[in-house]
Amino acid sequence: MHTKTTDQWQHDHIFGQDKVRPGERRTLWVIVITATMMVVEITTGLAYGSMALLADGLHMGSHTAALGITTIAYVYTRRCAADSRFCFGTGKVNAFAGYTSAVLLALFALLMAGESVHRLFNPVDIAFNQAIAVAVLGLIVNGASMLMLGGQDHDHDHTHEQEHTDSHHHGHGHTDHNLRAAYLHVLADALTSLLAIFALLTGKFLGMNWMDPVMGIVGAMLVARWSLGLIRDTSGILLDHQAPAAILEQARTAIESVDDNRVTDLHIWSIGPGIYSATLTVVSNNPRSPGHYKNLIPGKLGIAHTVVEVHQCSTD
Repeated sequence: MHTKTTDQWQHDHIFGQDKVRPGERRTLWVIVITATMMVVEITTGLAYGSMALLADGLHMGSHTAALGITTIAYVYTRRCAADSRFCFGTGKVNAFAGYTSAVLLALFALLMAGESVHRLFNPVDIAFNQAIAVAVLGLIVNGASMLMLGGQDHDHDHTHEQEHTDSHHHGHGHTDHNLRAAYLHVLADALTSLLAIFALLTGKFLGMNWMDPVMGIVGAMLVARWSLGLIRDTSGILLDHQAPAAILEQARTAIESVDDNRVTDLHIWSIGPGIYSATLTVVSNNPRSPGHYKNLIPGKLGIAHTVVEVHQCSTD
């Protein structure tokens, strides 16, 4: 078979992963801001004796590292997008980075809870005025970081053209788990800053110094809950869970609503943010080419790579 003939059926598996994602540049700025505030809060937390403030600073430290993972993942995804060692491109690097960040988030939540419990039974003197001022500054910085990262959790629609009839317009479920992890880290920082302010104010004006470590425990519990949710979502992608039921049903219906087609085997799984791969088996009395069935699948589902097996319905 001539090379010219076979080349027209070959295609890459980049699926747009070589492009700069919307959250990449903003994440870099947030890293700089977060790292600076981390140093300030840890220093003042130690100097003024506030566990809530120290926990916030340590939390920012974990988030600086996590945001670094986010940036590395973006760069690696782009630079290795065309690497043939990746069967379906580098889209899952996004989920892997999100999973790693979520694990870090959970670990630091445990550290926060442990240190807060220790401070609850071993209280220290707190310089309230200075600690409150730094906590307010931390909340402002975290709020600014959230605005920078917020609203970027879904990429805009984009089109991948492929010669083997896999041209689809992706507009479904474009969750960037890497960016979502970064946003959750910053959100957790904002929460701990808010809790620190509340704890310090009650300690200063009501003499309830024990509120400082208690708020550290409350913050740790909420952060742990967020991290577990992200771990659940990203691990499902890494373990090739089936796509949402709505996507499966729409793909099946699109094919079975034409002629007498029956889909006897269907697997759709995520290979990147808003990008899916599918393998399916079609049985029909009047079988058509695989390309025909590929074209029946709605482009809005974001299925960028499809393999179709076609069988003649048995007459026995």
